[in-house]
Amino acid sequence: MVARLTPDQKSTTVKRNVLSTITVSHRTNTKPHFSFFFLSFPGTKTLAKYLFTPATMSMLSRLRQACRHYSSTILSPNSSTPLTSKQKTRSAINLLRAENNPERILEVCRAASLTPTTHMDRVVLSLAVSKLSAANHFDGIRNFLDELKSRPDLQNERFLCHAIILYGQANMLNHALRTFEHDLNPPRSVKSLNSLLFAALLAKNYKEVSRIYLEFPKIYSIQPNVDTYNLVIKAFAESGSSSSVYSVLDEMDRNSVRPNLTTLNNCIGGFYREEKFEEVGKLLKFMEEKYRVFPALSTYNVRILSLCKLKRCSEAKALLEGMVCGGRKPNSNSYCYLITGFCKEGNLEEAKRLFRDMKKRGYHPDSGSYFTLVYFLCQGGDFDSAFKIAGECMAKGWVPNFTTMKNLVNGLAGASKVDDAKELIKQIKEKFSANSDRWDEIEAGLPQ
Repeated sequence: MVARLTPDQKSTTVKRNVLSTITVSHRTNTKPHFSFFFLSFPGTKTLAKYLFTPATMSMLSRLRQACRHYSSTILSPNSSTPLTSKQKTRSAINLLRAENNPERILEVCRAASLTPTTHMDRVVLSLAVSKLSAANHFDGIRNFLDELKSRPDLQNERFLCHAIILYGQANMLNHALRTFEHDLNPPRSVKSLNSLLFAALLAKNYKEVSRIYLEFPKIYSIQPNVDTYNLVIKAFAESGSSSSVYSVLDEMDRNSVRPNLTTLNNCIGGFYREEKFEEVGKLLKFMEEKYRVFPALSTYNVRILSLCKLKRCSEAKALLEGMVCGGRKPNSNSYCYLITGFCKEGNLEEAKRLFRDMKKRGYHPDSGSYFTLVYFLCQGGDFDSAFKIAGECMAKGWVPNFTTMKNLVNGLAGASKVDDAKELIKQIKEKFSANSDRWDEIEAGLPQ
C-alpha cells in the first residue's frame, strides 16, 4: 500500500525542498554558487508559488550581488563598484597578457562573463585559448568551452562556429569536428562549414582541410561559397601545393562562383612562398583578363611581406616605390613589413630611415614595429636610437618585453649613460607596475 500526501503535506514538502536547496556562498575568497535540487515536482504552478517568494527572491538578489562582487574582486581588486561589461573585458585583456597560470586564466575568463558576440570578448577568448594551449592545458579549454556551450544565450550557430574556430586554434580538431557534427542543428550552413575549414587551417592540418572540402559539402548538402574556396586555396598555399590552386579555380567556374581579391592574394602568397616568381606575374594577368580582378593595396602588401620573408627587402622596397610612383598610396602595414624585414637582414640604418619616413608621411607605426626596432637596435649596439624609440613607444602605452628593456638598460649603463638607464627604469615603473621588484634589483646594480 502506498501512502499519499495530503495537499498541505505536499505544500510543506515542496517549500522545504525548494528553500533548503537554494544555497548561496558568501565566504571571502570563495566563488559564489547556487544550486537547485528538487526532490519532488508537484507541477509548474505549485513550484513557482514557493520558488518566487520574498525569501527566495531575496536570496537570489544576494546571489547576484555576490557574483558581481566576486567578478569585481578578480578583475579589479581595488574597485568597490561593479564593473560594466566593457570594463570587465578591458580588465580581462590586461590581466591575461601578464598571466600564465592556467587556473588563473580560467578564473579571469569566468569572472568577465564573456559574450562572444562582441569583438573584444572574442579577442579575450582567443588570447585565453592561446595561453592555455601553450601551457598544454587542453582539459581546461574543453571544460571552459563546454561551460559556454551550455549557456542558453550561446546555444546558437554564431557561438558554436566561434567555438569550432577556438578548438582549431588550440589544435583540438577532433573537438571542432564533434561540435560541427553533434552540437549544430541541421541543416548545417556554409558558415559552419567555413568555420570548420578555418579551424583545420589554424591547426595546420592541411590533409583534414582537403578531406572536409571534398566530403562534407556532399554529406551535409552544403553549397560552398567564395569564402570556402578561399580557405582551401590558402591551405594549398601554406602547404607547398600552390599549383593546385588552379584546380580550385576550375571548380569555382563549374559552380558559378566568382573569385575575388582574397582569392588573388591567397594564390600570390603561395607562389611567393615557393619562390615561383614567374607564376605571380602570370596569375595577375590571368585574374585581370578572365575575372576582372585587379591588384589592390592588400595585394601589394602581400607581395611586400612575402618578399621580406624571403629576405629580398630591396625588391620589396622597390615594389613600394613603384606603387607610390604609380599613384597608389601605401599604408602603415606596407612600411611595417619593410621595417621588420630590414631589421632581420641587419640593415638597421634603412629600417630607421623607413621609420622616420613613414611618420613624416603621416602613417602610424604599430606596436610591433616599435618592439622590433628597439630589439634589433639593442642587438646592434645602437642604444641611443633604441632609447629614443622606446620612449616614444611607452608614451603610446606600449612597452617591449622585459628582456628587451633589460638589455637596453644594461646597454645604456655600459655606454656610461647611467642617468638615461635610471630614467628609463623610472618610466617603466611609473607606467607599468609589473616586475617592479625586478627593476628595483636591476637599478640597484647600476653603477653609482
